[in-house]
Parts: sequence; structure tokens; C-alpha cells
Amino acid sequence: MHITHLSLQDFRSYKALELPLDPKQTIFIGDNGEGKTNIIEAIMYLSLLSSHRVSQDVPLIKLGAERAYIRAKVLQDDRSQLIELEINTNKTNRAKVNQNPVRSQREILGITQAIAFSPEDLDLVRGDPTERRAFVDQLLIQRNPRMSGVITDYERALKQRNALLKSRASIQSLEPWDEHLIKFGAELVASRIELIEALKTFFIAAYKNLAEKKPAGISYKSNIDNLSNNRETNQELLKLKLLDVRDQERERGITLVGPHRDDVLLSLGEHQVKGYASHGESWSIALALRLSSFQLLKEEGNRPILILDDVFSELDETRREKLVQLAEEAEQTFITVAVESDLPKNLNGVRYLVKSGTVKKL
Repeated sequence: MHITHLSLQDFRSYKALELPLDPKQTIFIGDNGEGKTNIIEAIMYLSLLSSHRVSQDVPLIKLGAERAYIRAKVLQDDRSQLIELEINTNKTNRAKVNQNPVRSQREILGITQAIAFSPEDLDLVRGDPTERRAFVDQLLIQRNPRMSGVITDYERALKQRNALLKSRASIQSLEPWDEHLIKFGAELVASRIELIEALKTFFIAAYKNLAEKKPAGISYKSNIDNLSNNRETNQELLKLKLLDVRDQERERGITLVGPHRDDVLLSLGEHQVKGYASHGESWSIALALRLSSFQLLKEEGNRPILILDDVFSELDETRREKLVQLAEEAEQTFITVAVESDLPKNLNGVRYLVKSGTVKKL
């Protein structure tokens, strides 16, 4: 798949942008703060229906505007589709496909798939579990768009349940939300475990391919013992655990068990990566996570867009070369750099200068 045209209106720094795009490599060059990553963010929003930079939609809308628009023509297997997204401040976002409104914006998930690598990916290695859960859930949505609804339903149940616990509500009031938490939590954990198992081989190979000597590992860590990819068994285990901690939850006013408290463990040899890996090893782990995500989607018959956002200046020659090789495999790659000299010499592609919210072909 590849995007043949991108249009932005009142999105971040862009009042209006019309950008025809070619397959293969497209390179955006410009100083920090000029708007390169805003283009990347719009493409990722098409894939995830959320920003990979901020948790709320309000910062995406240009100051003074009430809404922002992202429009993209996506070509896949000789079939062209026009996706239109309206991002609002005070009401539900809306979407169209080929100018026809869809009931839910989630219906556009899967039309565009993109894997992005950026300097912030070091947080996957060094940050708290929230970063790694977000990484897994975003890849889940790319792999199976239906999971977006499961994740949303789980988060809604969690929010309602926490509000009731905080207000010291009765057990009877909690019971309906217990059922929702158990149902959607069990499915979410099962899907996460399935994903990590599918990703593991690609992750180990990607890290080894970066010429690193220590073997890397990845596994899923749940706060409940014996959870697996069996949804029914997970429901039983989660139900029992909720009963076990009920008094503690009511005392503390918060949900103490469930996938919102899980983590993804990354290892090098016998050691956990966090707190042990060197700076170079941490970069390799972060890069291996993105490389393996790309390879997994590709192996399953997809052709994701590859995004390399301002990373070449952070990487040594070996890691740069690995990214160039991957860029050559992708049907479409978007690359941003602040300084043109940071680009590998053997990297070809259409180049644009981004300055003060304008994009000019070089």
C-alpha cells in the first residue's frame, strides 16, 4: 500500500497542505519545529486513530480552528480509496471513505498501516510499562483492527469501575463493571500474548541482525499467574483474582488487577534490558522492536508504510545501514531529518524542504 496524496487542513502547523506522494522513499528536510513530524503524525493518525505523540486530540487542531482535517488517497492492489478524517474539539470525530460517511471512524482502521521509528522509542526500553503496553496495543490494532473496540471497551469499564471504587459504591453497583472488565480484559490479555509469541522470532532475529552479540528476548508479564491465549481460562482467572483483592480495591479506591497493570519484559542474556543495557544496546532493542513489527505485518500479507522520524542522527553506521535495507523493502517510506548530511549516502528518494509550515520539493 502507499499514499498517493495527503491533504491537511488546520492540522498542527498547517493551515492548508496539498502533497502528492510517490511510492518508495520520500524525505522531509527541515529544522526542528518547522513541521516535518506533523506530516508523519497525520499519517500515523490514519493508521491508529490516535496520535503517537500526544494522548489528546486537541493539540492536533491549529490554534483558533474548531476542527482539523486529514485526507489521504491510499492505493492498494490497484484499488484507490479516499479517507477523510474530521478531528473535533468538542464532539465525536467523523470519517468518510470515498466520500461516504461511516458509522464509526474505526471502520477506516486497516486501510492504512504504518510502522514508525523515532527517538522517543528509547522510552520503550527505558520508560515505564505504560510505554510498552501502548506499543503492543498499537500493533494489535494494526494487526487486527477489531481490537480497537476491545481496548476502548476495556478502558471504559476500567474508568467506570475506578470511579465507583473511589466513591465507595456498593458491591452490587460494581458487579456489571466487573463483568465487562473480566470479559474485555481476558480477550485483551489473550491477544497481547498471541502477539508477543508471533513477534518473538522476528524480534530475536532483528536484534541479532544488528550485529549484537548477546541474545535478546521478549515476553509478556501479567499481574495474574497462568494467563494465556485462552480467553475462557483468562476470564476465570481474572474473576478469581478480582474476588481475592476486592477488599484491597475498596480500601484503596482503584482497580488493582487487569491488563492495565501488565508489562512486556525485554531481556539481554540473563538480564532485563531496563537498568542493564548500554545506550547502544538500548537503541538496538528499540530498533529491533520496530523492525520486527514491520516484518510481522509483512509476513502476514500486509505491506505497511515505514516511517523513520529523525533517527539517522542518533544511530551509528551499522544501524543506519539496516534501516536503509528496510526502507528498500517497504513499498513506501517517509523519512525526516534536520540536516541533509545525516542521510546515508546510498539513500535515494524525493526530497522536500519543510520550513514555516510550507513544503517545497527540492
